[in-house]
Amino acid sequence: MQDVLSVLCGSVVGFSLALIGGGGSILAVPMLLYVVGLHDPHKAIGTSALAVASNAFANLIPHARAGNVRWPAAFTFAATGVIGAFLGSSLGKIVDGQRLLMLFALLMLVIAVLMLRGRRGHDGTGYPRKHMFPRLGLVGLGAGALAGFFGIGGGFLIVPGLVLASGMAMIDAIGTSLFCVGAFGATAALNYAASGLVQWTLALEFIVGGIAGGWLGMAGAQKLSKTRGALTVLFAAVIVAVALFMLAKSLLH
Repeated sequence: MQDVLSVLCGSVVGFSLALIGGGGSILAVPMLLYVVGLHDPHKAIGTSALAVASNAFANLIPHARAGNVRWPAAFTFAATGVIGAFLGSSLGKIVDGQRLLMLFALLMLVIAVLMLRGRRGHDGTGYPRKHMFPRLGLVGLGAGALAGFFGIGGGFLIVPGLVLASGMAMIDAIGTSLFCVGAFGATAALNYAASGLVQWTLALEFIVGGIAGGWLGMAGAQKLSKTRGALTVLFAAVIVAVALFMLAKSLLH
């Protein structure tokens, strides 16, 4: 039953990512904990990081083929970001599990707010910005540290960070962010795996489910494009509800 639940939860994450363009990976950790039944918060974060990295690299391929990846910016952002991800994941491993979940729930509330605000469009006319590479390195370090600490993809941090630091177009920032998400997630996953904090079988099942859900989400995205805003509001509400549940569990533990 745990195997079936892992595939189904992965499908929900992949479906939501493809349907509304973000936010789904933040549900991976609570789903692994409260639905799949993985009791160790650190193992849930390590397993989630591996699944998120794999799905990001898989989704990078079509964006790269479409020319939506700014490779020099991606390599610069990721180069310092993986250092941040290593440091962040190392810190995350030594933080008390319940305290880590409380911080994770607070992050979920922040992400829900960012989802409701929406992504502001940017046409890329300012690309490349002056002193772009130092800016990318600095922002990448911070984004990587947060992504590594919580074992998340960090797309909601990376996409606006890329636009802010480089001035690239939004579509290019989304494509470029996938390389960074994959790099940060892989770094965190390897760090957790070195401490035996990755459930490899569950991660594989989560990845398989995420791919299947992604296909369904892409098909639904075209049909439901007119209601995408309403779906984002609904999904943000789900994230808030899960975050409040996690906070309550942590406080009562």
